[in-house]
Amino acid sequence: MTQRVLIRGLEGLVALLLLALIAVTAVDVVGRYLMNAPLSGAFEMTELILGALVFAALPLVSKSGSHVEVDLLVSVLPTRVNHRLGLAAAAISAAVLVYFAWQLGRLGLNQLHEGSRSVSLGVPYWPFAALGAVCCLLAAWFGIRRAVRT
Repeated sequence: MTQRVLIRGLEGLVALLLLALIAVTAVDVVGRYLMNAPLSGAFEMTELILGALVFAALPLVSKSGSHVEVDLLVSVLPTRVNHRLGLAAAAISAAVLVYFAWQLGRLGLNQLHEGSRSVSLGVPYWPFAALGAVCCLLAAWFGIRRAVRT
């Protein structure tokens, strides 16, 4: 699988999750205020979709370098020092993301074995933990690649 296909897939997933979030909110609001019949499980759906959206967007943000950075010293430090600091920041970020992926993987396996499901809709939790783990690994990989290339 090429990187381009992976990025396109993530972008498609993010777009689909955004549309789902908009649809759930719109149906719930219209049902609640116009028909006095809110969408059952809307709060739970919103939580699950939003969590998936954050994790699915994380690798895209790492790849493009669109995350928030504080660069107070960049203008006063030499280029070589800035480059090394960037590499160190990427390595630390990657280590944290790999740790998150490991923890999410463990959590997902526990949820799968225990059969953990959401309260009102009965949606299994493990696929969301698995998505988070995979996306954290991808974000770490993209972040390191981006730092090495600059």
